[in-house]
Amino acid sequence: MALIDTAARPAFRATRPKLNWRQALRSLSRLLADKEDTNAVFEIMRALNGTSTARNYDRLLATPQGGRIAYERSEFARRLMDDAWLDALPPGSVGAAYRGFIRAEQLSADGLAEISRQGETAIDEPHPYAWMGRRTRDVHDIWHILSGYHRDALGEACLVGFSYAQTGGLGWALIAFGAAFRTGASVYPVRRAIWQGYRRGRAARWLLAEDYERLMAEPLDSARRRLKLTPPTIYDAIPAGVRDGARPAAA
Repeated sequence: MALIDTAARPAFRATRPKLNWRQALRSLSRLLADKEDTNAVFEIMRALNGTSTARNYDRLLATPQGGRIAYERSEFARRLMDDAWLDALPPGSVGAAYRGFIRAEQLSADGLAEISRQGETAIDEPHPYAWMGRRTRDVHDIWHILSGYHRDALGEACLVGFSYAQTGGLGWALIAFGAAFRTGASVYPVRRAIWQGYRRGRAARWLLAEDYERLMAEPLDSARRRLKLTPPTIYDAIPAGVRDGARPAAA
């Protein structure tokens, strides 16, 4: 580990940092106006997630394989940027579904990492909590695959509720509440879908403890069963046009 200047204020501390609700609410307003404003998401995370990253790192160490995962401290984004590795993952696997997802959506783990660095350098520090933050960031699109939520506005909102249940980060809770509030009156159970996302996250196994290199090669259906991920039935029943923000009037 690199030597750290003890005179500098460490970016990641064991003490609880102050929550910045003003910044979080400003960023939430931008995000609700443009669901593609990923930078606003990271601003909310930095403003509200408090010690959830530290708590999750400690929780990881207490799991059967967490000590090894933390000791190895693999930078999973690098693996996700390895096209040869992705192409070698078997058909029907979690990784094959992820591969198709990011290529169809023109996404990349490296692109997400770059957005997370805007206005914030601490995420790349050689510190266990910073590494845990990067790990949580890098598996976001894999959680899309495992949960069955797409990248439309409702799918992202449902995954946010799911992520709050999994991580305990208040930033996720704020985004889920904002998304549910924004939906207004609808003939479809949009808010119930977001609530179901939270409940599914609570019922599932803790995904941050997974060995993701092994998980990517696992058949998707069996991985979902093993991880206790039930189908997103309410989300699936809502038409695609409504999921992405359209609100047809009641007949």
